[in-house]
Order: sequence, then structure tokens, then C-alpha cells
Amino acid sequence: METFALYSPSSTTPFPPSSRISLHLRSRPFISKSQPSISPKFTPRPISALRSPPSSRLSILNSKPFLFNPLPKPYNTHKPIHALSSSSDTKDSIPESKPQGAKLLPLIISVSVGLIVRFFVPKPPEVSTQAWQLLAIFLSTIAGLVLSPLPVGAWAFLGLTTSVVTQTLTFSTAFGAFTNEVIWLIVISFFFARGFVKTGLGDRIATYFVKWLGKSTLGLSYGLTISEALIAPAMPSTTARAGGVFLPIIKSLSLSAGSKPGDASAKKLGSYLIQSQLQSAGNSSALFLTAAAQNLLCLKLAQELGVIIASPWVSWFKAASLPAFVSLLATPFVLYKIYPPETKDTPDAPAMATKKLELMGPVKRNEWVMVGTMLLAVSLWVFGEALGMASVVAAMLGLSILLLLGVLDWDDCLSEKSAWDTLAWFAVLVGMAGQLTNLGIVPWMSLCVAKSLESFSLSWPVAFGVLQASYFFIHYLFASQTGHVGALYSAFLAMHLASGVPGVLAALALAYNTNLFGALTHYSSGQAAVYYGAGYVELPDVFKMGFIMACINAVIWVVVGTFWWKFLGLY
Repeated sequence: METFALYSPSSTTPFPPSSRISLHLRSRPFISKSQPSISPKFTPRPISALRSPPSSRLSILNSKPFLFNPLPKPYNTHKPIHALSSSSDTKDSIPESKPQGAKLLPLIISVSVGLIVRFFVPKPPEVSTQAWQLLAIFLSTIAGLVLSPLPVGAWAFLGLTTSVVTQTLTFSTAFGAFTNEVIWLIVISFFFARGFVKTGLGDRIATYFVKWLGKSTLGLSYGLTISEALIAPAMPSTTARAGGVFLPIIKSLSLSAGSKPGDASAKKLGSYLIQSQLQSAGNSSALFLTAAAQNLLCLKLAQELGVIIASPWVSWFKAASLPAFVSLLATPFVLYKIYPPETKDTPDAPAMATKKLELMGPVKRNEWVMVGTMLLAVSLWVFGEALGMASVVAAMLGLSILLLLGVLDWDDCLSEKSAWDTLAWFAVLVGMAGQLTNLGIVPWMSLCVAKSLESFSLSWPVAFGVLQASYFFIHYLFASQTGHVGALYSAFLAMHLASGVPGVLAALALAYNTNLFGALTHYSSGQAAVYYGAGYVELPDVFKMGFIMACINAVIWVVVGTFWWKFLGLY
């Protein structure tokens, strides 16, 4: 899951508070009931109220409703200031605050995990006291990431503090991962995603595909799927793509067809489009190294274990290309058969998409700057090794261009909370995982697993299948793709290596799986929470379709991947 907080100018869909992912709308509740606001409250106008000649306005009023708002809302970061009438009014209108601090039961369980390992589980003679103590802190940190006694970043900071206070790690060692290039590349990727949403470029690209392929429901689904695959390498957050670009379009298309969330009419169009986009998103993210934040983290953890992938962007794409393309082509069609929409044709969609593009006007300056910057960044990611430029330096260059030319401002970067939260807890997990390797914990665990597998006389292909399936389906216990990577990727990769699986094959397969299990449940990833929150898919269908499509994707990736990876020489 990528955990991503995003202001979306085109999305007004509410999401349930229980979701681990939220798209934070940039507004605040009014404090006063009676006094006027110093700055006026913005009230969205209906499409019919758009400025236009009277005749045009009349034709709009008499025509069918638009599929989606033809003009995106302005990306406004201004927050209104409201006058206070009296202290009593203020007291009455301010809601009571919820209890603060850690949740008691998850806190007790998470801390107990570490204490039990440290003081009650016998330390193996091959492992030092320092290493065993760090393992206890790490396991307690992972337990907290799953149980959430505190927000992820806060709990990770507590684990980091514990490692320093107990003198398990020195201060410089504990904070060493905060200078990690991959982590900063992930942070900058969040800023790129914000640029796509702020400029409206992602919305424009998707609308073009609705115009070209939207005459039927199946064609509409393929148009949305292809547009996400094209946007993915330059918009490195599946959650941002879901909430900032595709969910608003899907919802508007569905409402125009009379398909309403939480209603029997949801199955007319909305349910199918939501499921198709959710299940396809994992393949889009698996196709490109820069399509999701967890991909970069996977390769960094693989490097910690000595698995170095030359020309990572190109190598990743080559290995993923054929199985991902087959899955992307198969997913909308398979779901069309097993989870069919009631509405098969959408003849008005292309015309209405054309109308929206007309009202949006020509491509604006900031959109052209965004296009040029991302083409430059992707080119440098592809050819950077030959040019002697690291991926993070290419990303830094791209962000600098966006800042210099005003596409993004520094407030945009500061307000991207998920980027800074990710920096904090990713760095803690990567740092701890690296030190567990350096102190000998991971090699010791790998040796134990290798001995266990040898006792069953398993060949490496069989061990590969067992470990990959275990890594995939254990995600039912996780509510975050990145959390899953931080907790288990290193351990499972070490088990693969100990079983004789070729290192590059094992590292890439685990990373691809990390994207594919994002659609298992409604809580398995950020995008899953976003799409489920739209209200078009019932919970039993989420689990049912998630499991069925997981099995279908597994068959495609195993069958196609077996021959393709052999052809590429990965084993």
C-alpha cells in the first residue's frame, strides 16, 4: 500500500474514516455560526452556471448531463479565516477532541512482542546480544505497524528512539538511512504526483482515452487501463492516480449512466469500472520501476542483501513487460465476463469527453512544463547509468525545474504530509533491516530456513513457488504494501537465496508480487481503500473478485513469466 495523502481538485468522493488511507481535502470547519467570514466561502457552481453565452447556456441546460465536470476545480491552497462572535459561541461550535495518545491494547501487544523475544526466547549462540536486542526492537516495531497503536511514522520514531536509548545502535548508525538515495527518490515521487494533479495533466490524458475508446463499456475500461499504464512511470503513486485522476472520472461516468453508489444501480456501470481499474492498477505499477514507491524500496532492500540489478529501470521493465502486458489486456475482459456490467454500451461518452476537452481549452503552459519535465526525468532514469547520473539526481533535477517554473511551489511540497511521513518510517525500517543484516541476524535466519527446506528435499523451483505464494497471501494480514515490504521482503528474499533461487529472479518476482497483492482486499493498499470508499462495490465482492483475480494474475505471471524470464536469462 502506498500510504498517500492527496488534495485532489477533481475528486469529491468521501472516504470512510476507517480507511487507513485518506485523501485530505484542503478545507477546515467553520468556527463561528453567526458572524460573516472575512474571506468568502467558495460554493461550487453547477456546470450549467459556467460562464457562456445565453444560447450556449440554454443548450447545456436542455442537454444530457455531462459525464464529469468539464473543468477541474481550481487548485486553491487558501484557507478562509472566520471571525469569532463570542467565547461562548466558540465553545459551543468546537467539537470535543478525541482521546489522544497510543491505543492501549495494540500498545501492550506490540511492546510485549519485543520483550518476549528479548528476555524469554533463548538467544542462539551464533547471534550476538546486540543483534538479538535489535531483532526484538525490530519485531516490536513491525507489530506496531500492523496493529497501529500510533500512526506509522510516530511508532517508527519510537522504535528508532528505543534502539538509541538502549545503546543497541549509535545515533549516527540509527539515522544513517535518512541519507539513503532511494528513500529520497520516493519522497520526490510524491511531489511529481502532486504536479500531475495540480496541473490537470493526468485528467486530460485520461479524458482523451475516454474520447477514443469509450463507445462501449469494455472499450471505456480499456481506455482507462491504458491511460493509467501510460501515466504510471511518471506518476509514481498508485493511490494518487486512483484518487486524483481515475476515481473522479469513473464516478462521473457512472452517475451519468444512472449508476449510483450504495444502490442496486451500482452494477449498471460503476461496480465494473471500479473493479477493472483496481485490478489493473497492480499490473500498471508492476510494469515500471518508478510506477510505485514500494518498487524502489524493494530494490534497495535487495541491494542490502547483495543482489545488485544492473540498469535497474530497463531491467525491471524488460522482465515485467510481457506478463504485465498480457495481464493488462486480460483483466478488463475477464472481469467483463465474470463480473459483467448491466450497461454494455456508452455511446454518449466520446462526445461528452470531447465537450469536456473543449471546455478545458488548449494544453496550458504548466501542463507542457509537466510533460517536458517528466519526459526528461524518465529519459534520465532509463539512460542515467550510461550518463553517470543517479536516479535520485534526475528526480531532484525534475523537481527543481517544476519549482523554478512555478508548476509547484514550496508550500505544495511542505503540505505533502505523506512524503515526509514516508521519509521518516521508511528510513527507520530500511536502517534497521540493514543493521540486522550487518549484525548477522538475516544470514542466520537464512541458514535456518535453508536447512528446513533441505530436510524436505525441495528443488529451488518448488521452494520458489512456495515462498512466493506465502509472501503473496500473507498480505491478508497487512494494510499497507510498503509496510509489508519493510516487514517481510528482506526475510523472504534471504529465504529464496538460501534455497538456491537466482538472486535477480527472486528479488524481481517478490517486487512484482508486492504490486499484484494490492487488490486482494479493501484494505490491502491505498488505491484499494480509495476505490472501495467510492461505495460502488460491496465488501463480499471485493474479497471474492480480489481472490479470483489474484489467482488469474498468478497463472498469467507464472506461465508467461517462466518462458519470458528464461529467454531473458534470469535463470
